[in-house]
Amino acid sequence: MPEYGAGGITAGGTVRPPATAGGADATGGTDVASGTDAAGDDGSREVIDVHHHFCAPAWRDWAEAQGLVNPKALPPWARWDARSALDLMDRTGIATAVLKPMLPARYTSSTQLREAIAVTLEAAVEAVEAHPGRFFFHAPLFLDDLDASSWALRRGLDELGAVGVNVTANYGGVYLGDPVYDGIFAELDERSAVVDTHPHNLPGGAPGAATVPGLPNFLCDFLLDTTRAAANMIRTRTLDRFPNLSVILPHGGGFLPHIATRLEAFAHAFDPPVEPAAVRDHLHRFFYDTAGPMSPAGTLLATVSPDRILFGSDWPACPSAMVADIAVPALAADPALGVAQRRGINRENALRLMPRLARV
Repeated sequence: MPEYGAGGITAGGTVRPPATAGGADATGGTDVASGTDAAGDDGSREVIDVHHHFCAPAWRDWAEAQGLVNPKALPPWARWDARSALDLMDRTGIATAVLKPMLPARYTSSTQLREAIAVTLEAAVEAVEAHPGRFFFHAPLFLDDLDASSWALRRGLDELGAVGVNVTANYGGVYLGDPVYDGIFAELDERSAVVDTHPHNLPGGAPGAATVPGLPNFLCDFLLDTTRAAANMIRTRTLDRFPNLSVILPHGGGFLPHIATRLEAFAHAFDPPVEPAAVRDHLHRFFYDTAGPMSPAGTLLATVSPDRILFGSDWPACPSAMVADIAVPALAADPALGVAQRRGINRENALRLMPRLARV
């Protein structure tokens, strides 16, 4: 959603959410995630959210003091606070949220970037300690600064207990999978790390500016950015070269599930050419989150096993009303998903991927 767009979005009051699996309309954001039926528990009262944006209040104060941001000009998604987070989580059955750190500023030096990361990591640890079992966190990496990224992964994963790392799909037009990142990926592979990805602006445009006037970047460009990163990782056989990594693609994998057959059919067009079986193998080995709201799951399920799909709210980039009244009930009512599959998406798949989340 509009993590790097201007001003964010709102959920229109005229949109009527779909019915829950139990048949009742999910309005008002109250118990919208019940979703259980006679067949059993679908996990919707103990959801693990792997796509929860975290722009720490301590970072905002630090960045203002550094002259990097004007807090009043920050978009709504950059105004995270624990009370609002927990309110949304309680309304929608989210037991645990994995924080995706956001540090939206242009840093003047590697030293300043490290300080920003340190402030954010300390704030994440404080949130975890203040609300046991409710929050875990990823360590933010900035792959255009490889030294700072190596430091951040060691600080976050080895010392502070991060459950994974967060990266963006491209840095200055250099996409995930590029050999320039191999050193960092090797360090992550040694740790069997979870690598949580997120789109950014497409290369070549002005920061935050719409590529097509009137179309905010998050509507289409973000999905293309994720798709490009995934395709480049397929091209460079990233998951073969770093087999211990677990890579999460957000927003249902962008356009990837929709062009899976195309990628296989034209695998020879990659440079160097890729075997169709390698395309298919990588598609099956990525993880995918539901943040969005995600489109109906049928296309994704035609590409990947349901045990590779994880729940993501995209809050606060995705407004509370949209999460509670549209995205969560839509997932509960998706005709492609049975109770056992929803239970996996809501909770069990994340526990298998990140067992430490079981502390809840």
